[in-house]
Amino acid sequence: MPSDNLFLNLITKLPAIFALFWIIRRIAASNIKESVKLSIHRMKNLFLKVKFYLQRIIRITYKNTRRESFVWKKLKKLQSESKWHHGVYESEKYVETTFAIAEDTPAHYYYMIYDGYYHCRVKIHENYPTELTTQIFILASHFNNLLNAGVVVVNVENRYIEYHLKTEIIIPTLFPGEIHELLIRHYNISKDIFWAFNELVYKNEEPALIIADLLRSKNEDKTQN
Repeated sequence: MPSDNLFLNLITKLPAIFALFWIIRRIAASNIKESVKLSIHRMKNLFLKVKFYLQRIIRITYKNTRRESFVWKKLKKLQSESKWHHGVYESEKYVETTFAIAEDTPAHYYYMIYDGYYHCRVKIHENYPTELTTQIFILASHFNNLLNAGVVVVNVENRYIEYHLKTEIIIPTLFPGEIHELLIRHYNISKDIFWAFNELVYKNEEPALIIADLLRSKNEDKTQN
């Protein structure tokens, strides 16, 4: 009978129909889960943005002494977590860290909080020959004309050259990541300055040629990258 054949066909197709419904149900459930996950992820991002914004609003109301205290704590935490070789001088509010300014050449870097600024300082050269004073000032002037951040200082009385970079304390208060960013920027630039003054002091190269060689090297690095 036709009706019997229809019934038999329906019976034989039931597993496939159930399987199809099961697949559709799983897809629907999966989509719901993904939507929920996406919504939770978006809510978390929104919460973090609001939290960060509110923190900045609160910190901008800090007085200078509280800003300095906040940045000082963040600076010490950065040094400790990074496990750099360093010493903390609590009363003077500065950290002394040893980094290699050149191969096999350590240098003492100082990170300080004072006068409403966060400072990064390092002595590039000490006890330079007095007969090179004019050339040293010329090279320092070249650098200071080129640098977008910081200043090369020549101390004639004590015969040392220093690279000093600083930012107003409000910046790392609002954006604590700037503590690390400024430190890294200062370190990278200091290596170029150290190389340049070594070329002058130990090889007696002309300041203009030193700067030209340095710029050429930087351009070659950019091209290769």
